[in-house]
Amino acid sequence: MTPVYGQGVLTIRALLDDPELELRLLVEGSPQALDENVVWVHNTELPDPSPYLRERELVLTNGMWLPNADAMDFVENVARAGGAGIVFGLRDQSPRTPKVMIDMCELLDLPLLEISAKVPFTAVTRAAARHYAEARQSSLVDMVRRGDELANALTQGAGAFGVLEVLRRDHELPLAVVDRTGRLLAAAGAEPSREHLRVVAERLNGHPPPLEIDLGADKASVFLVGAVGEVDAALLCLRPSGELTRAERDALDQAARFLSLEVAKQQAVHAIELRFASELLDMILSGQHRAAEVPGRLRAFGVDPDGPLAVYALAFAGEDEPTLPGMAEAVAEFFLAKNTPAAVAGGTSDVVAVLPSRHTDADLRELAVQLADAIEYRFANRRTAVGIGGTAENSAALKQPLVRSRDACRVLRNRNGKLDVATFAELGTHRLLLGLHDADTVRDFADVVLAPLRRHDEHRDGELLRTVRAFLDNGGQWAATAEALFIHVNTLRNRLLKVTELTGRDVARTEDRVDLFLALAASEYYR
Repeated sequence: MTPVYGQGVLTIRALLDDPELELRLLVEGSPQALDENVVWVHNTELPDPSPYLRERELVLTNGMWLPNADAMDFVENVARAGGAGIVFGLRDQSPRTPKVMIDMCELLDLPLLEISAKVPFTAVTRAAARHYAEARQSSLVDMVRRGDELANALTQGAGAFGVLEVLRRDHELPLAVVDRTGRLLAAAGAEPSREHLRVVAERLNGHPPPLEIDLGADKASVFLVGAVGEVDAALLCLRPSGELTRAERDALDQAARFLSLEVAKQQAVHAIELRFASELLDMILSGQHRAAEVPGRLRAFGVDPDGPLAVYALAFAGEDEPTLPGMAEAVAEFFLAKNTPAAVAGGTSDVVAVLPSRHTDADLRELAVQLADAIEYRFANRRTAVGIGGTAENSAALKQPLVRSRDACRVLRNRNGKLDVATFAELGTHRLLLGLHDADTVRDFADVVLAPLRRHDEHRDGELLRTVRAFLDNGGQWAATAEALFIHVNTLRNRLLKVTELTGRDVARTEDRVDLFLALAASEYYR
């Protein structure tokens, strides 16, 4: 039997204080030995009980082994096995505890007690069982009470902070709730630094997730919070796990389960907000078709649609590298800390922020640099590219700055240089030329060049457009293109001959290759 115990752990002192047991203390043992936990009582008459003795069990013996064994060896065996102490039961044949046992227990700092011949060992066992039953009942009552308080805190809108307050009524522990993006959801009795939050986020995204995190001067015990089958956050106790009592660990485990409900609710709210913001981008890109909806959506984020507006787009450097979960939230928190209203929308390849442009161009650039630094710090120093799309007079003119900011971000993230922040105009890319022309004119040019290839691919399930893109992306190298497409070089030649036949443009000629390249870029620019 493995007893379950809570705050009221069984101790030798608790047994001594029970008058019905008639126990007498002969050797106190090491300091605090009488107040340390006893996991159970072990009745034995073996000369060497150590093979069967669990650590911190209290040994009960009548000394029936004395005629055939050495009392010193018996005590040494109990101490070696980690026994909590010895209770020697007096009987007619042994009316006194052997002095050699007393001396040996004093030498090894092992508690030694004597029990009257009138009291059977079963009385000690019943006392231990009664103690554990009462402790277990008390623990269950505490758990039910705390569960009611935690549920009330959440239903009344107290959130994660309310959960921590309930915990701290019973246990004065330094606590914090941090999600896997490093966002501090609540804290009570603890003030984790930005570096602490970054470390926690990094560890929570590892596999397997940690049960303890080293925060430098402190170690934090981790109680994982999962909202949708994954580790979404952690309840941190800024104490090492080994210093927590069983009751404290039980309470923290229980609170973590309730926090999963709160985290799931917050995730749902964030998902709605992100979708709300993403719809704003769709409205802007739709032009006049949905222009009337844009001002109201901006006002919902606290952004004045009638004043000048700036647009940032940011992403991690590296071609086709997706945004990490929490990046949009981190951008929103940055602007919140700057007391700047912003509509922030996250996608698979970038995050866009629309904000009031109350500053000079130099101020907007400095703010973009600070934003890049904040995101890089939050996500373990990953290089972040921020494209500045320029300023729109009002919400009706947002489309061009939005497109330009995303284009600038796309160019920056795929370049190997040290430039992390730039405006669209500074990049000197062919996309700047596309942006200088009327959108309909550019689309018409792209359609004239690419329409025959699209029709061919649709009707014959072909891959001419994909082939042209791959050929241009690989610098016109035949072998590299064929390898990228997993086809033979002769197949590639046949496809490109078909391209020439349908479009009148030969990829071997620089002029024609430029037409194809610009047509593909224009189709992406104005899609």
